Amino acid sequence: MALKYDDIEVGNKMPVYTSAPITRTHLVRYAGASGDFNPLHYDQTFVKMIGRKNVIAHGMLIMGIAGEAITSWIENKYLRKFNARFLSMTEPIDWDDMENTKDRATIIVSGEIVKKFEENGEKRIQCDIIAQDALGSKKLSGFFVAALP
Repeated sequence: MALKYDDIEVGNKMPVYTSAPITRTHLVRYAGASGDFNPLHYDQTFVKMIGRKNVIAHGMLIMGIAGEAITSWIENKYLRKFNARFLSMTEPIDWDDMENTKDRATIIVSGEIVKKFEENGEKRIQCDIIAQDALGSKKLSGFFVAALP
């Protein structure tokens, strides 16, 4: 059943969304899909040379996960705006130490409705979102606006 404007109140929470742990394979696939082949995202030799311990996920991959969280709740056709600010880096899971690294590679997206309003003849909501890893490190903050029936 589609979400309705009259069923939403300021302060309501969006369903919490949890991604699978991000792996190096995800990073390579995302690089291919996006065309972003910055070695910071896949080349361990390069990152060690610049003083980092590990490669990092593309910021837009994290934003894509946040977008997936939103559209798993609200149909894409209702979205009017999606804004994000990157807060910290995300490292992929280390298969050699999976038990100790999966929590920092899993992204959890949550949100809260902060505004209901009418604009351009549409009934709209604004929801603030946060994406963080399972250890609580914030990766992205932002908001979306949706026009609901």
